[in-house]
Amino acid sequence: MDVFLLTDRLVLRRFTDADIENLVWLDSEPAVMRFLTGEPTPRGEIEHEVLPGILRDYQLSPAGRFAVIERSTTAFVGWLALQPPWDGSVTDVELGYRLTPSVWGLGYATEGARALIRKGFTELGVGRVWAQTMVVNIASRRVMEKAGLTYVRTFHQHFDDPLPGTEHGEVEYELHRADWAE
Repeated sequence: MDVFLLTDRLVLRRFTDADIENLVWLDSEPAVMRFLTGEPTPRGEIEHEVLPGILRDYQLSPAGRFAVIERSTTAFVGWLALQPPWDGSVTDVELGYRLTPSVWGLGYATEGARALIRKGFTELGVGRVWAQTMVVNIASRRVMEKAGLTYVRTFHQHFDDPLPGTEHGEVEYELHRADWAE
């Protein structure tokens, strides 16, 4: 197992080709996809776009998306990311998380996000971590806040097939290394 980061309760490891089933399983959970696309990610998209993209990012950047394994059970429970932009730079990375509902409310997203942010600022040269979600995704916003990010703005995007709640907009949060260090 290619361990990227350990926390008290989680192992964050690099994804491998063997993780297709894990990603299909996670993205087939309606509650997980509620604020993302509202529907499961097709298996072919995971096989030919999502997983190859994750693996390609590892070649470009020390940051990326990492499988989350529960230490007590060794079960795959989702992923956490410090997602670099297309060029692989780490100046400005997006915090992301997608966990199975069976572990919601246990603090795993916050625990993993804080550890990733710490590693990003102390070891990877990250300058700014940002995240966004729908205004109505209160649980995700709470994770951002607990991880130390602060609200920046609310904005509206056009979607051809908007999800319920889209009319309220999206929010962006951020944390700069200098602010984190204080």
